[in-house]
Parts: sequence; structure tokens; C-alpha cells
Amino acid sequence: MIRIENLTKRYRNLQALQGINLGVKEGELFAYLGPNGSGKTTTIKILTGLARPTSGDAYLDGFHIERDTLKAKKQCGLVTQTINLDHELTVYENLDIHGRLFHMSAGERKARIVELLEYVEIFDRRNSPVKHLSGGMKRRVMVARALMHKPRILFLDEPTVGLDPTIRRRIWSLIKKIQQNGSTIFLTTHYIEEAEFLADRVAFLDEGRVAAVGKPQDLMAQLGSWALDEIADGEMETTYFRSRDEANRHIERQKGGFALRRVNLEDVFLSMTGKRVKPA
Repeated sequence: MIRIENLTKRYRNLQALQGINLGVKEGELFAYLGPNGSGKTTTIKILTGLARPTSGDAYLDGFHIERDTLKAKKQCGLVTQTINLDHELTVYENLDIHGRLFHMSAGERKARIVELLEYVEIFDRRNSPVKHLSGGMKRRVMVARALMHKPRILFLDEPTVGLDPTIRRRIWSLIKKIQQNGSTIFLTTHYIEEAEFLADRVAFLDEGRVAAVGKPQDLMAQLGSWALDEIADGEMETTYFRSRDEANRHIERQKGGFALRRVNLEDVFLSMTGKRVKPA
């Protein structure tokens, strides 16, 4: 559904993307992970037609993003990091304008708005100005707007940033429901547990290059099942173990502070790059 071939992007003296090669299958939820400045948002801007690559090719459902720009853009919906709704308009009006931009008829727009607002569980606020909504409600409106024209691919760029854990998990449930209804989802996030819970596969991006691609459980299994964090000479050191018994035998020989926990995706990225994935 998404195919990226040798994609590069340069901004003056900054090489934002350096020969990215990726493929995302139809119906897959693909998480794109990396620290700030690694090239995640640049990739999404290129794939959604908001920026042009310096070189390389990308396709959405078989349509080239530069040679078939309009057809490619019709295949995708985008939920950005920032809340870019019109805060003075109502929820209904925001979705209606989006439908008009995609040349949907009045009847089609009305039916789709009702369907989507019920889908994201915000129909009762359809006549409320956006400025009166909570952050979580605004995110749900943005998701509904992105789905108005029935795109086959949904791009989610940090969709839960700034939300409290309870609201974040409600958005997770919505994302999984969208996937189960047949959409292909391309997700960027700083929340490692979000990727672990949602993604079928993940890619780690570091300084514009793909460091690894795979299923979350497969990538974590390469390190082990358990991680022991220890403070040594004022610095954190992490040791990985295949079993808890192995970790416990190691702990019996140690002194000082330590914490035993399950291996997570951030451990995988840290072991590859020496960097942590942190929220902005």
C-alpha cells in the first residue's frame, strides 16, 4: 500500500532523509519511531504531498507521489501533531469544509459526518465550536476529518502527544478500530508503549536512515526478555537476560540500586543507536 524507494531529502546543509527504503502492506499498522530530528515528520510530509523529495520515489496504493500527485493524495488522510482545526467553527462545520474540498455532494457530506461523529463518539458535540472542546475531543475530530473522504491510508503524526494516559488509551482504541475496518495506518509516535501495543511492525529511524524494521516482539526478542537497570559510577547500565532466573542469579551477585523489568522497544533502539526516544 505504501512503497518508498531510496527516498532522500536535503534542507540546505541538513540531510533529513538518507536513502529510505520501506514497504507497508495493505491493512497493516506500521509504526515509524525515532528521536526528534530523525526524519519522521519529513517522511510523512513527502508521502502526503506537503514536501517534495530531493531524490527517490514513493507510491501510495500504486500512485507515484509526484507523477500522480492528486490521485496519490486522495488515497490518504492526515492527522498532524498540531491541532489545525478552525477553532471558531463547529465540529460539524470543520468536517463539512473538508468534504467540500474533496468535492463531496451535500447529501454525501451530511451522511458521512453523522457516520464519523458517531464512530469517534462525539456526535453529541457536533454543534459545539471547536474552541470549547477538550484536547482529546479535538484529536477525535481531527481523526474524523481525516477519514471524511474515505482514504485507504491514514497517516497519524504523533496523534496522542500531550494527552493524559486515560485519553491516550481511548485514542488507541479508536486507532485499532479504524485498522480493523480495513485502513492501512502509518503512525509516528514518541510513546514506545503506544507502538508496542498498536503496531504490526515498526521501523526505527536514526539521523535519516532506517536502523531496523520488524515485528515488535521479534525485535525485542533479539535482546532478551528481561532488562536489569543498574547505577554504576553515577551512570545507568542495562544488562539483558533470556530468562528471569538468569536475571535473578545475576542480581544475587550485585550490590547497590537496580530495577528488573521487561525488555521494551526503546531498549532495542538504544542498543542500536545509543539514543533514547523522548517526547518533544
